[in-house]
Amino acid sequence: MASTVAVPVAPTESDSERCEGEEELRGNEAEEEINQQTGPIAAPSQNRLVKLPLSRIKAMMKADPDVSLASQESVFIIAKATELFVEMIAKDALVYAQQGKRKTLQRKDLDNAIEAVDEFAFLEGTLDA
Repeated sequence: MASTVAVPVAPTESDSERCEGEEELRGNEAEEEINQQTGPIAAPSQNRLVKLPLSRIKAMMKADPDVSLASQESVFIIAKATELFVEMIAKDALVYAQQGKRKTLQRKDLDNAIEAVDEFAFLEGTLDA
């Protein structure tokens, strides 16, 4: 007959620590659910969905004579689109900065990104002052 040997296993974390971690995880999941249900306006400041100030975006939108009203949803969408646009052009410019063995973006990196990517063609000449 084969005999079995019990080998003690050292716990990596105590039961109380594991329970606290699970409760914290559940709390974070509940917070995310609340944020999704209430939308971007009622989201807490630490988990903002948009990093740009919505009040400034709304002010810029209203500066256009063709815009008479701007709903909160439209302001949010414009802010999010702006963030994504800035992120995209910054990532493309970062490639050129890294090719020059630099960590800091310079104007020439943005110029190179604008020239290289067809989607940025509408920006050609905008940095010329």
